[in-house]
Amino acid sequence: MIRFGTDGWRARLDDDFTEENLVRIADATGRVWARSAPGAIAYVGYDTRPAAERFALLAGRVLAAHGLVVKVADRAVPTPALSWTLARDQRAVGGLMVTGSHNPSDYLGVKLRMEGGGTLLGDAADEIEAAIDPSPEVGRGPIQRCDLATSYLDHLCSAVDADAIAHAHLKVVYDPLYGSARGYVPQVLGALGVDAVEIHGRDDLDRDDIHPDPIEPWVDDCERAVVAHGAHAGLVTGGDADRVGAVDETGAYVSANKIIALITRHLIEHRGMTGRVVLNQSTSVLARRAARELGCRVTVKPVGFKHLYEEILKGDVLLAGEEAGNICVPAICPERDGILACLLLLELMAKTGKPLGALVDQLERDLGATSYARRDLRVPPENVEMLSLMLPGVNPTDVAGQEPVAVSHMDGLRLEFADESWLLLRPSGTEPVVRVYAEAPTVERRDELIDAGCSWARGERPL
Repeated sequence: MIRFGTDGWRARLDDDFTEENLVRIADATGRVWARSAPGAIAYVGYDTRPAAERFALLAGRVLAAHGLVVKVADRAVPTPALSWTLARDQRAVGGLMVTGSHNPSDYLGVKLRMEGGGTLLGDAADEIEAAIDPSPEVGRGPIQRCDLATSYLDHLCSAVDADAIAHAHLKVVYDPLYGSARGYVPQVLGALGVDAVEIHGRDDLDRDDIHPDPIEPWVDDCERAVVAHGAHAGLVTGGDADRVGAVDETGAYVSANKIIALITRHLIEHRGMTGRVVLNQSTSVLARRAARELGCRVTVKPVGFKHLYEEILKGDVLLAGEEAGNICVPAICPERDGILACLLLLELMAKTGKPLGALVDQLERDLGATSYARRDLRVPPENVEMLSLMLPGVNPTDVAGQEPVAVSHMDGLRLEFADESWLLLRPSGTEPVVRVYAEAPTVERRDELIDAGCSWARGERPL
């Protein structure tokens, strides 16, 4: 059975990701799209993994067999470029991206984008899932190759203050983690007058050892390179460039949680933008504080960008972000975009004249420093099922010596305390994993909360 997760479908290349299963997904997608928009345009992109182009061409030909006009990227592209193209083309019905995203190198997956460039929402995903045939008999149609990158990159250059960035004489290290933004980001940075050093921009023997997820420990090489080159910052994007991470001038990792807060303040203070800030409930309290400080209403949703995108469609959203590194500024790009987030950080550095670490220090002085952690626990499937059933009815009165002041069952169990520390337990809906998140003013308090959550997740103490 093929089931879409929070952002499409993924599988191991030596397991379920096969030509047969890709054909099944492309066939179902083609039938649904052709039924709603006969003869419309469908775009197909792919990332830099060795098999991605071959699978993208196959998917394109299957889509074309349903009478769609299919345009396949002429080279590997970031997923945001596909979304941008869809948003610009009113004739487009949707897009299919063959990408392993942030997953290890032995994975591939399919991300589907709707007309307008947005992520596949629940009803649309259910319709395509229901149309998947176990053994489809489908032909192959003609495809066109096209440039999905140039217009998107031009838009990014025009979306930021190029003069301010050029006059700042910034030096950065950029790490695409071997992903599909390699080569493109240095091209953009060069056009903006930034001295950029790219690492992991070509395939080498280390590729399979690095997960293309812009978090520690996968950003360790970037941390070392920033110090070695005396750079003002390190910028990191995920495998298909929809996620972002960063490194400050001292070589310290800067999490997406802090990037969200920094960009929120920048959009309001330096760009004069307004609107709601939409976050999922696993995102740091720093982002909420940044929004509240500047008079923005905060909307909190369950984990998974599709929930944030539903809010984007309602309008009046300044920024949507989640702790996994996904950030969307709807006024500039229709979907999450790690490259845009990198450019906005550079614009912030240019306008303030401060390196990234100094900006983070200022953020924590203004809003209060916190310590954030997440643990993914592999537990027996029965534990996941039990927690999924029990958590909606749980309202504990004491957690690690403190009483919660707020309890949410929106997505798992989230407990908040008087000092704005919090604990979240989320059983996965797709694998035998329980995710435990916590944030607190001190590392010690954070670890107490994490330990309490892990004990519940393992069944070591009763809920």
